[in-house]
Amino acid sequence: MAYWLFKSEPNTWSWSDQIAVGSKGTEWDGVRNYQARNNMDKMKINDLGFFYHSVKERNIVGIVRVIAEAHNDTTTNDSTWRCVDLAYHKSFANPVNLDTIKLTPSLSDMVLVKNSRLSVQPVTEREWNIICDMGQPQ
Repeated sequence: MAYWLFKSEPNTWSWSDQIAVGSKGTEWDGVRNYQARNNMDKMKINDLGFFYHSVKERNIVGIVRVIAEAHNDTTTNDSTWRCVDLAYHKSFANPVNLDTIKLTPSLSDMVLVKNSRLSVQPVTEREWNIICDMGQPQ
């Protein structure tokens, strides 16, 4: 299993929106960055990802599960762009803020710290475990 982080602006697609679609899931569409697209191409069914509210909140708020591997993004006719489907998995009891992550020495190499603009990024198992300890998924 691999671990990932998916960033979304809450006013575009929020954690509440993700929870509302539940286990049925939805496409993680609209990604127009080659590195993020390439990360989605590597994903397998049942990989897990953090759901991160970007912009003002800057919090990891929950966990999603990959329920469909990379396929054409239905929001465009350009086959360059692909997406995965994600379903709600668990919410965090304690959202984990980016400032807290940056102040945690064991997370200093995390992609979120080094390249916070990348919308879909890998997370190491060690980073995953540290953040789950902080966020207490339920």
